[in-house]
Amino acid sequence: MNKEQSIAKRENSGVPSTGLFEGDANAGFQTMSQEDLALPFLKVLGQLSPEVNTRHAKHIKGAEPGMILNTVTNELHDGTKGIQVIPCYYKREYVEWMDRGESKGAPVGVHSTNSDVVSSAKRDNMNKDRLPNGNYLENTASHFVLMLGQNPCTALITMKATQLKTSRKWNTMMMGIKLQGKNGLFTPPTYSHVYKLTTVQQSNDKGTWFGWDVAKVGPIQDKAMYVQAKSFSENISKGAIQAKHTSDSEPSQKTPY
Repeated sequence: MNKEQSIAKRENSGVPSTGLFEGDANAGFQTMSQEDLALPFLKVLGQLSPEVNTRHAKHIKGAEPGMILNTVTNELHDGTKGIQVIPCYYKREYVEWMDRGESKGAPVGVHSTNSDVVSSAKRDNMNKDRLPNGNYLENTASHFVLMLGQNPCTALITMKATQLKTSRKWNTMMMGIKLQGKNGLFTPPTYSHVYKLTTVQQSNDKGTWFGWDVAKVGPIQDKAMYVQAKSFSENISKGAIQAKHTSDSEPSQKTPY
């Protein structure tokens, strides 16, 4: 083997470089669409969450009540330190479930707030909105966000029951922001500002649980993040991205009404 062959052999062996990967950027993803991707849920772990139970098959090492879990990557976040997110889109719907033990892990349906199905529900003695077919509805606020950090990712946060109060607080904070423009005061898009989400212990006469708390950080400082957040918002608005609710993605602690 001559010197030139020896050099070529070394260059063609060993660990591939980032430059090599970059040359084939996006290869293999050509036929993938949003329907082929899983949108992570960010959920608050509670005392009864299987992820904190060391004997449960879904246990995650290091998981504790009050932590924030990414349901796709299983990444845990300290609830006290919190996470920073950009809210991109909001919608409120009624998710129809079968009673625990009868459900197959997915909702029966998702209904708009003005649906005839919703108007047919009646509150039962368990404080659930019960339908004539025996299923029940959960008033669910969905906050689609861009979570910031070393690897920013899109995600969904659902709030229901007592957490609807936090959802309303967050919406009011966003609506309350006013900026001075060339034509006077205006309300900037939801994805113009960053918010910090932490978890706090909450309670009422029916029990104690961990829930969300929201605080405004300030305007986005990175134009690329703004563009990404805007694109995510537009895709949801067009219906290109749909939330797939499952029992695994929902908070597994029983939150009192």
